Amino acid sequence: MTGSLTDALQQSRADERRRAARAILHRPLLAADGPDAESFALVQRHSAYLRGWFHTHAGWSLLVTPELARLTKTVDEDGPGAHTHPAVTARPRQPFTRRRYVLACLLLAALSRADAQITLGGLADDVLLAAADPGLAATGLEFTLDSRAQRGDLAAAVRLLIGYGVLSRVAGDEDHFVEDTGDVLYDVHRRALAGMLASARGPSTIAAASADPASLFAERLAQLTFPPPDGSEQLREERIRRRVTRRLLDEPVLYYDDLPTPAREHLERRSVSIVGAVAELTGLVPEIRAEGIAMVDPLGTLTDVRMPEGGTDGHAALLLATHLASASGPVPVSVLEDLIRSRAHGFAAQGYWRRSATDPGADRVIVRTALDRLEALGLVRREQAADGAVAVVPRPAIARYAVTEPAVDRALEPPGTGQPEYPRPDPQRPEEHATTKTEEHAR
Repeated sequence: MTGSLTDALQQSRADERRRAARAILHRPLLAADGPDAESFALVQRHSAYLRGWFHTHAGWSLLVTPELARLTKTVDEDGPGAHTHPAVTARPRQPFTRRRYVLACLLLAALSRADAQITLGGLADDVLLAAADPGLAATGLEFTLDSRAQRGDLAAAVRLLIGYGVLSRVAGDEDHFVEDTGDVLYDVHRRALAGMLASARGPSTIAAASADPASLFAERLAQLTFPPPDGSEQLREERIRRRVTRRLLDEPVLYYDDLPTPAREHLERRSVSIVGAVAELTGLVPEIRAEGIAMVDPLGTLTDVRMPEGGTDGHAALLLATHLASASGPVPVSVLEDLIRSRAHGFAAQGYWRRSATDPGADRVIVRTALDRLEALGLVRREQAADGAVAVVPRPAIARYAVTEPAVDRALEPPGTGQPEYPRPDPQRPEEHATTKTEEHAR
């Protein structure tokens, strides 16, 4: 009886740790109050275990205070997923532009000097002053509040910070600011603001020698992100192991060909322990193939990009994946645009796709959005030829979306008919795609 109770308690503790790890991986900055309160409480309860695990296995630091939990994740710049998961706007769902990223950084700089409360108009004035810096001007970036589009960019950056818990809205709405009809008042949360910087070194500790503004920024950024030297063979092995673990935690598919030779050899020797540790912490299920490893999420909650997904863009991505899965080599983007254009009128007429999918040029937007999704999931890679034409290279994991002839179990045939009992799905019908392709792609 005592043994059974002990086992049950250990299992309960392991389940809680797993939920806490998944929560902080999904949202690396959790506030103690608001919608993340339950997740924060879990992470706080198991903070000692999680702090040790992330430091040992991934080289990430976990800070837990009474106000927030912050997992400081770093991304390998040469990894295939380093630039495929951008911040997105909520309405409509669009990836952040270069301008919006710069505005978000300028907002953070302005907030570091702000009072406990600030208006959006006040933030805008501070951003305008910062945007006049010669270093930014040298990059060609200009920012004013003269147009609705530029005010919309600023509002999108502010909403991103609201989502991270850096700001909370007290009164007003960003839409009024965009329309130039009102202002917004915010509370500034210092702890969350301080936790936004993900770097082992503080920017104030870095000195750059270049006099050119553009080169100065590049030099400081390199020092900010450059890892310290290994020092010994043991430290080198530890860095490689952490790098592989980060890939398994952050990327939908880890392809052996994407790894440097030392990392690939290390993974071949230690794959059981590395993959096992990730699976135990997260509940992800390893799918190991000749080409690489995917950590599949049975719950489908650890992803920011889903496949399959409903709607025009979701079905278009699935349609392209099905087409690319049967390709024997690179496929020109123009071929994919022709495919979408040939299907758009029929699907829109049946109500499966939005009506604007038939507008001139809509095929290019739909294909670009779909390829962004497929590339983020590690299913394709885009390559540009010398003539500027872009081709799409299918990657091995896309084979799971191939449509093949159904295998008929003769035992299921109704007597005397010679026909299978179940109808054959049509791969060109969106509603049948949604039911025959239900497996969630690896994170």
